[in-house]
Amino acid sequence: MAKRILLAPALSIVLMIYSGYALAADQERAQENMQTQQQVTGRELMTEQERAEHHARMQAAITQEERQQIRMKQHELMKQRAKERGLSIPDNPPAKTQRTGKHKGHNGGGKDH
Repeated sequence: MAKRILLAPALSIVLMIYSGYALAADQERAQENMQTQQQVTGRELMTEQERAEHHARMQAAITQEERQQIRMKQHELMKQRAKERGLSIPDNPPAKTQRTGKHKGHNGGGKDH
C-alpha cells in the first residue's frame, strides 16, 4: 500500500515533466514552421508578366556584370515587396536559375531546340 501511495505522485511528476518537454518541442516546431512560411522567394512575389520581363532583360544583357546588376535591382525590389507584405526573402539573390538547360549561355549564344 505504501508503495502505491508513493508511486502515484512519482508518476504524476514524470508525466508533468514529459508534458512540459512535449509542449516546448511543439512550440518550437510551430515557431520554425511560421518562419518557414514567412520566407518566400522573389519569384513568388512576381506576376507572370514581371517574370517574363525580367527574363527578357536577363537575356538581353551581354555581360555577367549587367546580369548581376539586373539581378540585384530586381532582388531589392522584391525585398521591398516582401517587407510590405510582412514576408521575407533571402538577403542575397540566387546566382543563376538552374532551369531545363535549354540555353547555351547568355553571352550571345543561341537556344538549343
